[in-house]
Formats: sequence, C-alpha cells, structure tokens
Amino acid sequence: MHIQQPEAAHTGTTYIERLWKPSAGGGENAAEAAAPSRGQETPGTIGTSHTGTTVEGDEAGTRDSALGAEPLRDKCLLAFSVRPQRQCPGRGLLGQRQVMVGGAPSLFTRERSPGLQAEAPPASASRRSPPGPPPAAGGMRGARKRLCSALIVAYGLFSLYAAYTVFLRPRRTAAPRPPHRDRRGPRDHVAVGNEEWNPWEGEEKSELLASQQRYEANLKMIKNARSHLEQTSLRVQIWGKAAIGLYLWQHIFGGHLQPDDVSAQWREGSQKAGKTYFSFITGPSVVPGYFSVEAENVVLVLNGREKAKITYATQWLHYAQTLIQTHKIQHVAVVLLGNEQCSNEWIQPYLKRHGGFVNLLFVTYDYALVNEEDIFQWPLGVATYRNFPVVEPSWSMLHDPRSHLCNFLGTVYKNSSRETLMEILKQDGLDKLCWIAAREQWQPQETNESFKNYQDALLQSDLTLCPVGINTECYRIYEACSYGSLPVIEDVMTPGDCGNSSMYHSAPLQLLKTMGAPFIFIKNWKELPAVLEKEKKMSLQEKIQRRKKLMEWYQNFKAWMRQKFINTLENSFLPSDKG
Repeated sequence: MHIQQPEAAHTGTTYIERLWKPSAGGGENAAEAAAPSRGQETPGTIGTSHTGTTVEGDEAGTRDSALGAEPLRDKCLLAFSVRPQRQCPGRGLLGQRQVMVGGAPSLFTRERSPGLQAEAPPASASRRSPPGPPPAAGGMRGARKRLCSALIVAYGLFSLYAAYTVFLRPRRTAAPRPPHRDRRGPRDHVAVGNEEWNPWEGEEKSELLASQQRYEANLKMIKNARSHLEQTSLRVQIWGKAAIGLYLWQHIFGGHLQPDDVSAQWREGSQKAGKTYFSFITGPSVVPGYFSVEAENVVLVLNGREKAKITYATQWLHYAQTLIQTHKIQHVAVVLLGNEQCSNEWIQPYLKRHGGFVNLLFVTYDYALVNEEDIFQWPLGVATYRNFPVVEPSWSMLHDPRSHLCNFLGTVYKNSSRETLMEILKQDGLDKLCWIAAREQWQPQETNESFKNYQDALLQSDLTLCPVGINTECYRIYEACSYGSLPVIEDVMTPGDCGNSSMYHSAPLQLLKTMGAPFIFIKNWKELPAVLEKEKKMSLQEKIQRRKKLMEWYQNFKAWMRQKFINTLENSFLPSDKG
C-alpha cells in the first residue's frame, strides 16, 4: 500500500531525501545516490517529499533503523505533506517533523499552507548545532507566559479597585463606639457577599438614632427657651432730651454713643442688660414725630428745672401720650431733672396714679413724694452738659501724693454760705494750702482752660469743698468722687419743697446717705479749720486707703443704681406670672 502524491513542479531531490538517503561509504550525502528518479512509484511508498519525490518504504525503514527512530513515527513525519492535520502518537500534528542530525533530535517545524510549496531549507542546516528543547518545553513556556499575563492583569485590576476604594468611594462616618465591646457578640464572622461585615453595625445604628433624637430634643428645648425669652424680654428705647440722660447712659450704664463727636446732631447706642435690650438716642435732631420708634417701651429723659424747659418737656409727654393712644407703644417711664427747689407739681397729672399714662418717675433731688413704688429718687450726677468725661481710675490717681489739701472752684453768690467759706479760708491762711478760684457769676459753659484747671484741681486735692447752692446736691459731689477727692459737704436743707419723704428721713442727700456715702458732712463752715488740721496729720498711706474706699464706693453706687433701674422697669413693664 502506498500513497500517491502529485508530481512536484520541479525536479531534483528534496532536502529531506538528501539528508536521509545513506551513501555507500556511510557519508551524510549517500542518500542522494540512492534516490529514485523523479516520478517513480514503487510498492511500499508511504509518502513523497515536499517536492513530490517518493520515498521507498524499505529504504525508509532501513533509515529509521539506522537512525534509531521508530518506523511508525518517522512514517508519520514523512507523510506530513499528504495529511498535515493527522495526529501521530507522540508527535502532535503532522506537518511537524523531527530529524536526527548527528545522533541528536532536531525539530524543523514547517506548517504547510494549502496550494503553496515549501522552500527547501538551506544546505547548512545539516551541519547546525544541536537544536533547542523539545515541544513540551515550548508548551510550558507558553503556559508560564499566559500565567504571568493573567497575574499582571489581576494585579492591575486589584490596584484600580484599591485606588477607587481609597480615593473615590464615598465614606460612611460611623457613630463613636462605647468603650466596652465584649458585650457585642462574637467577632469571628466572615463577609457576606461583597459587603464588609461590621459586628457592631446594629448597635452603632441604634446609638446614631438615639444621638439624633437627643439632638432634636435639645434643639426643641433651645427653641422653646428662646421663644420664652423673646416673650419675656423687654425692648426699651431711651429718648435723651436732657443732659442727665448722658449720665444715665455713659456713666451708670457704661454705654457708648456713635458718633463720638459730642456736637453731632444725632447720636445713638445700644446694649443688652438683664432681660432688657436698651437703645439710646439723643441730639438736636431727635424731635417728636421725626424719628423711628423702635420699641414698645419708652424712657423719656426730660429737663424740668425752669418754665421754658417744662414747656418743651410737656410737648414730649403729649407725643408719648399719642403713641400710647394709637397703640404704638405700651409703657412710658420718665427720668426727670427736677427743679432745684423740688417744685415738680406739673408732672403729677401725667402719672398713672393720677389718671395719666406715665408708669414710672425717676426724679432728682430730695423730692418729698418719693415712695419707691412708682416715684424714685435719681442721682444728679456729673455736669454732662459741660462734657465732663467718664473717668477711669488709675494707679497714679490712687497712690501719688497730692499737692493741695482742698479745692473750691465755683461761683460765690451774694449772702450765701459760700461767702462765709471764703472768709474762713482767708483768716487762717488756709487758702494757701487749697486750690481756690472763686468767681462772682455763674457760667453755664466752661472754657477749655477753666475746665482743665477744674479737673487738675480735683486730681491734685485730697478734699473737695461742696457748699450748698440753690440745692444741697450739686454736680461737684459726683465729679470729686470720679477723681478720688473726698467731698466735704455742707449738710443743710435749702429753701423750697425738698425734704424727707415717706421712705427716707435723712434729708438732704437722703439717697447718698442711704447708700452709705463715705463723705465728710459738716453743718457749718466754721468746722473746716479742724477738718483741715486733721488732714495735715494724715499719712500718705492713710490717704491712699481713703481714696480706694471712696472710688470703690462710687463704682458700686453706679452699679447699684443701674441694677435698680433695670429691675424697676422689668417689674413694671413685664407681665407678672401669677398662679
């Protein structure tokens, strides 16, 4: 049996035939001499060369035996051109051929394409060195290559996933965990699906829910408290139409005004005190009907010393009454710079107790109708109409020695106790130990030089002499306290309607005496030489302690008046909680 191959298109032996055909001398080229002529077909032929030359079966078997190869395997190799896809045992697909060169196997892999003729290997191929590894090694290399590629791809995918998890994946903020974790169950669980298992997830959710509920409860409580505060707080607007209003706002309340220019047409300020929000306006531009009423509670600061001032004050009262009647405001209080002889009858009809609308009245001087219910005594304070400043205590003010025992800078009225004071100072030469600058006529405004001299006199004197004028209470008392100069007060009543009230029985100056003012009170100026003689013998340390005591008392006095004012307004204006 043999297989016929189509005749090759060219003549001559193939490279395989030359390689396998033994020569007579056993040389390598002996196969060429034994090759049959082109086109012969003999029995036992199992195949042809690539070029169409047949190979004898007996010769092939002889060559197989000489080369030590199995005939079946070599026959499969020689038949590769006939059925290139036939499987041979241990050889893989036909079309791959292993040749023994020099006693070693050599693999020439040549895949035959249909209709194409294979080129003959170069002649030098018969002398090549031993070939590479067998086909199994090549397969292992391919498997390793595919494995490495798969690992590289897997590593790249893992790196992309890790980068996404760290940088791009949204994070969930977990609620803080309690310190004790042993009660939260076992921890040796595994992840379920693609979600990371959290052994404390359930408890964390419950804690987060409880925390949110507490937050909402606290927020509700704060809102309720704020609502209650807004319902129980006051908004009070103070209309400062007298200079005493500046003492109330700047000295007692410690408030500020904008702009700082004291000659500005409009000045305003605000502050929160207690349950009340206060706003203050003052200046020539504050006239009835030409400013914004920003609160339902109003404090009017008025001047009632003389008829012209009273006329202007009543205009403001009528304006406030109109606002009450039109329900623009609800409550009105009045701070009144009263008459120096306490002739304040004109204000009575406006008080609520007499059928009017004014809830509260704060009045200066020892007004006999003070009852501490709806009429209260108010301090005169410093001369803010002369721009007397708010004085802050300093170390030197307390500790430095002062060059004068006493001072008096003021007007000396005819037939007054002030004339007696001047005579006593001149008799014993005490005027040389004190800073004295008397004038015969009162001046409502001071020059810059006279005002500076007055302040220097207070700062450089241990005592400030305070004789009575039209009233016992005067600005000088409070101005001396500001600089730590102890007031020496003539403790006598002046003519007029001032006197003891139903609440106080120590007039004059019943408010200051009730508050324990550490002043020197004398009934007659003839007592002054003994006071000054005692002053000469005092040491600097004793005077320093006295200054500290005086200035502390004055600070406490202003703070007490401020709190009393606020409490009185709140008790009167706020609705009372009954039941």
